[in-house]
Amino acid sequence: MIIRKLFKFENAHIVRGCSTAKCSQNIHGHSYRVEVLLESNYLDNGDMIYDFGLMKLSIKELIDSFDHAITIWSRDDLDYIKDMKKHSKRWIELPVSPSAEQFSRVIYLIIEKVLELTVMQNNERNIKLNSIIVHETQTGYAQAFKEDAHSELMGQIRLKDIIFSSQIKEDWSDNLLWDKILSGKSIINPKIV
Repeated sequence: MIIRKLFKFENAHIVRGCSTAKCSQNIHGHSYRVEVLLESNYLDNGDMIYDFGLMKLSIKELIDSFDHAITIWSRDDLDYIKDMKKHSKRWIELPVSPSAEQFSRVIYLIIEKVLELTVMQNNERNIKLNSIIVHETQTGYAQAFKEDAHSELMGQIRLKDIIFSSQIKEDWSDNLLWDKILSGKSIINPKIV
């Protein structure tokens, strides 16, 4: 069985090297919708695959990091990167260009790591991330599966190469969240009430 949770964020970027000048040469924004698809053959003690409320914790915080931020490619022009970081307090630097395709891969790897580190509390079993769908527009989206997210042919993405600005980290309930994820520290779901 597959469940889906929808998240939304507003984000700006430039997608260098794409075919259209509007996208490759100008900062522009989108109202993104991100679908997180989880799957399992088991149900927990509440007869759920995974409580949607649990997805409002670390998963939501990390996806919300992209809201009202500019996403920068680490291989872009150095003056552009410097200016964006100078004039925006909310920025994320990625090791790949911030296209919808790469957003789906990046978010897949982030959520996959969160789930890997999560200590379940309600007999959740065999929870797998099926895919991530990133809707960049009303009519266009990209969907990444595990093999896509881990494909070096599409550009290597190491979590340690994803950098969140200080202001973004300050918005998290734990401003060390990303550092803890990178160091492999467990994320413990709340106990059942």
